[in-house]
Amino acid sequence: MTNPPVHPGKWKLAAIEALFDLPFMDLVFRAQGVHREHFDPNKVQLSTLLSIKTGGCPEDCGYCPQSARHEGSEAGQDMLSVDAVLQAAEQAKQAGATRFCMGAAWRSPKQRDLEPVLDMVRQVKAMGLETCATLGMLKDGQAQQLREAGLDYYNHNLDTAPEFYGEIITTRVYQDRLDTLDRVRDAGLSVCCGGIVGMGESRAQRAGLLAQLANLDPQPESVPVNMLVRVENTPLADTAELDPLEFVRTIAVARILMPTSHVRLSAGRTAMSEPLQALCFLSGANSIFYGEKLLTTGNPDVERDQQLLTKLGMSAESCHA
Repeated sequence: MTNPPVHPGKWKLAAIEALFDLPFMDLVFRAQGVHREHFDPNKVQLSTLLSIKTGGCPEDCGYCPQSARHEGSEAGQDMLSVDAVLQAAEQAKQAGATRFCMGAAWRSPKQRDLEPVLDMVRQVKAMGLETCATLGMLKDGQAQQLREAGLDYYNHNLDTAPEFYGEIITTRVYQDRLDTLDRVRDAGLSVCCGGIVGMGESRAQRAGLLAQLANLDPQPESVPVNMLVRVENTPLADTAELDPLEFVRTIAVARILMPTSHVRLSAGRTAMSEPLQALCFLSGANSIFYGEKLLTTGNPDVERDQQLLTKLGMSAESCHA
């Protein structure tokens, strides 16, 4: 596991908004310069995400088809067996992924839920992959158990800015998310934390999300930036599509604010053209979710991603586990 990034100091919202307002070419140029100071610009970290327990979540996140509160949502399913997870992890490794992420649709895992996950983490780690989990809010001691089992990263996204959060989720408050991140850090785990853009938020609110992420101390090692996938029967299904260049701006600002974090293109890549993804890489994105599915939504398949990386002269970053 790499050392946590050094915190560069408090970022003020006005300064972040000023970055967003730069001429597009100037912003991308600046972001690419920052990126090259800290990373090989032709390397990309490949992660695969598997839903180990799908649907039936009691939360009311407006974007999520796994919420039991939304009509027509994913029905609750039993947790996958350890063997099924290990088979998926082996396939991901053979396809070139270096990190394997396990996600479960829980508000917060009970101890009886956590036990099989700990076994999954141990065995996936033994395969030589970096391990990540996203299981909802953690109680005292649970992050420590995950670390002792060999977990490298814990994902817990902030989703959006504090001032927009109540428009998207009402079943938990912003501080709940920050408390879980504190538990993760205190246990010595690396943090994977980002958000979703295109949920109807303003540019100022996108800046507000990045301010929250950039001012975490230390900053997250991984920052997934999701483009909203508008899923039928969810409250955000009819949200207006975000302008693609605004998404690129968000990637570029994230890179400038968090120079040593991996900035990951996450949900929404299925709808992104190759030129748009290339612009995101140029703007500092250097990680993708790799595989055919992200929890319940589609993702570009492995062959398509390999072709794109070949066209761009990019290759997979080696595993740090």
